[in-house]
Amino acid sequence: MKLFRRIGPSLTLALLLAAIGLLGLRHDELLDWVATRGYTPSAAVQNLTAETTMTSYAKRLFYANRPAIEDKQVFNQHCTDPSDQVAVLGCFEGDRQGIYIYDVTDARLSGIEQVTAAHEMLHQAYLRLSRAEKNRINGLLQEYFDLKASQELKDKIASYRQSEPDQLQNEMHSIMGTEASDLPTELEQYYAQYFTDRQKVLVLHQKYQSEFDSRIAQINDYDAQLTNLKAQIDAHKKELTLREQELRQRRNQMSAYLAANQISDYNAAVPGFNALVVEYRDLVKTTNQEVNEFNRLLAERNALAVQERQLEDAINSNVSTAPRQ
Repeated sequence: MKLFRRIGPSLTLALLLAAIGLLGLRHDELLDWVATRGYTPSAAVQNLTAETTMTSYAKRLFYANRPAIEDKQVFNQHCTDPSDQVAVLGCFEGDRQGIYIYDVTDARLSGIEQVTAAHEMLHQAYLRLSRAEKNRINGLLQEYFDLKASQELKDKIASYRQSEPDQLQNEMHSIMGTEASDLPTELEQYYAQYFTDRQKVLVLHQKYQSEFDSRIAQINDYDAQLTNLKAQIDAHKKELTLREQELRQRRNQMSAYLAANQISDYNAAVPGFNALVVEYRDLVKTTNQEVNEFNRLLAERNALAVQERQLEDAINSNVSTAPRQ
């Protein structure tokens, strides 16, 4: 019994230290649990985690922020874009402070909420990295950016370089994780702790991004056709003006032949004049066809531009629901 009393305080101290050490190692997990008390993710929010293949750890990070999918009015109370240069689709308010996702209702943009959810979750994940791990990942992301990133990714990240330079690496971490399709093995292995199948996130991103890209590409193609066709129409109109002048001169000359009773000269000039009239009429017909084709292409181009604007409006919570004037 004496022996027990003698080692009892030491054992108690050891258990206390072990508990403190365990709490230190798992304090984030405990705080995440506290943050989610009383929170039940909606079915729509749960679907976001399932469709992006979030791991159990990623779900914990996501749910610790009590994510919500919100309509325009409520979303704008939580998320704002001081630059007004890009549409805000979601925001991460800080460690366990909230994730809000804009409810995009346009069916053509299916997948955009899922990718936004994954993007915002990765902001929370980035905050959890140790200094050493953060430096390692930052280096890998920068190397990928410098050597392999697409121009589209570079342009997107460049916008953050202007608007949020102090968050550039954080944004790169979320953007590359949800949009870069050709990451090196080391980064793929890193992101595997957040997604069981990151390719599904990339497919979702490509699906809605293609709605924008395909229309913009078609509009650019129409613009090129319209530019070439307009130049051709303008050239033909100038040629018609010159031919009209020539026909008028020849007709005046032929009228002078008749007035002077120079019938042989008149008769000799008729075939050439008639040939010029035929050529002129053919050119008028061709030019009119070109004008009709120009108007057709312009109408199709403008219809696509309207669609593209509708898609832009669909992801912009600041756009009024009233019809455009």
